[in-house]
Amino acid sequence: MLDAFTVLGLGRPDGQVYAALVVAPQSTAEELAEHCGLTLEQCRAALDRLAEQGMATRAPVDRERYLSVAPDVAIGTLIGHREAELRSARAEMHRLMDAFREASRYTDPAHSVEVLTGGEAIAQRLEHLIESSQYQIRGFDCPPYVQDPTVEQPRQRAKLKSGVRIRTVFDKEAIAWPGRLEQEILTGVEDGEEARVRPVLPMKMMMADDKMAIIPISVGDSVLDAAYVIHPSALLQALDALFEAEWERAVPLQTVLGDGEGPGPEADHLKLLGLLAAGLTDESIARSLGWSARTTQRRLQGLMRELGATTRFQAGMAARERGWL
Repeated sequence: MLDAFTVLGLGRPDGQVYAALVVAPQSTAEELAEHCGLTLEQCRAALDRLAEQGMATRAPVDRERYLSVAPDVAIGTLIGHREAELRSARAEMHRLMDAFREASRYTDPAHSVEVLTGGEAIAQRLEHLIESSQYQIRGFDCPPYVQDPTVEQPRQRAKLKSGVRIRTVFDKEAIAWPGRLEQEILTGVEDGEEARVRPVLPMKMMMADDKMAIIPISVGDSVLDAAYVIHPSALLQALDALFEAEWERAVPLQTVLGDGEGPGPEADHLKLLGLLAAGLTDESIARSLGWSARTTQRRLQGLMRELGATTRFQAGMAARERGWL
């Protein structure tokens, strides 16, 4: 245990005294010094340091006796400090690697593409990508998902507040993923994210500015626990052009955000129009909005009647004529 304290930045006398105080609460400095084989001065200095770090406190009645703070609090605080230091060091490592690749990309093209393996390494690099972005984040979002797609949402929200533009093209299956539309995607749009939908996307991808792209490696319908990291190069420029082309062809998701007030369509009809325009099937629409198949069919039929249409194509044309899309 003492070695673990050393790893967390707690010196051996301090860790030794804290461990003794945990098993012998209400001990005096003299008792702890004898138990730990320390001088009284060494023990008192250790207790003072432990008190400064919030790991020990004097007893409320007899002030000559000491109590340890609960280990989950005391040690948890040490771990939190060390994790913060490691995150800072990791961010600095990534920053230096970016500078290294930028300086060497003309002399060593191999540095343009990197392969990451392991979920933790990929998650750390995604965090770095978001945190290091200065003016825009762009992405293709489509299932399957290796990790919860909501994990990065707080960081993206913070970037939106700082003025970074975020644009995402969602695959129709991402929109139909149970609960994602109402609970996550529309929330992101309300925060300022720009979102559009395509029936099919060529890949999953996230890009920061024009500096980096991360592409999960997939085989068929499965995503491996690995990813490509693309650094400034002709390949990154091609991915930039691919995103902009797909963005122009995609349907804005804002069409599903109507409130049903005024002369426009009802809110449910507006949602249906947006999802229909995005190419979702009846089954996908039902999953996306949490409706039953019967409810979906009934509301589709009501929308068609309101628009005087007999086919989906006619419904789309009529909606555009009315300015609903």
